[in-house]
Amino acid sequence: MNILNIHGYKGTPHNAAYSALCGFGESITAPVMDYDSEQPEAILKELLDICAAEDFDMIVGTSLGGFFASVIAAKLKKPLLLVNPCLLPQTVIPALGYEGDTHWFDEMSPTLGALDIGRVRCIIGGKDEIIGDHSATKKLLGMERIIVIPEGMHSGATLELDKHFPMMAREVLISDC
Repeated sequence: MNILNIHGYKGTPHNAAYSALCGFGESITAPVMDYDSEQPEAILKELLDICAAEDFDMIVGTSLGGFFASVIAAKLKKPLLLVNPCLLPQTVIPALGYEGDTHWFDEMSPTLGALDIGRVRCIIGGKDEIIGDHSATKKLLGMERIIVIPEGMHSGATLELDKHFPMMAREVLISDC
C-alpha cells in the first residue's frame, strides 16, 4: 500500500500517524511542509505534484495537514484518513501563531463538499485543546465515520492510532471497490 502522510502545523513528517502507518503501509511518503514560509496555494500545488508523480492508495492528514489531505482527496477521489483534522484553519491557526493570509482557506473550504465521505474515516480526541469539539468535522463527515477517543488530546500520540488505523484503512479501501 502506498500512502501519502501530511503532517500538521508546526508538526513533523514522522509524526504519530507516520509511526502508526509504518505497521501496515509498504511505502509512506511524508513530505516536510513549512506552513509559515509557503503560501497555502503553493503547498497544495506541491502536494498535488507529489500525487501526480506517484499513485497513492490512500491519503492521511493530521490537523492542518488534514485540510490539505481533504482537498486532495476530494480532487483526486482518494481514500482518506484524518487525525484531529483542522477543517476550518482560517479560524484556528492564527491563534497558533500563523501570520499568513487565511483567505485562501475560505476559498478552498467548499472543495470539502466534494469529498466522497464513504471513503473517509477520522479519529479525534475528545479533549482536543487546539480544535475543540470538532463540530465542523462532525457536521461534514457524520459521527458514523469518526472514532472519538474520550481522553485524547490534539497530539496523535494520545489517540491509539496503532490500534485504530488498520481497521480504518480497511474500511476506506473496501469502500473503494
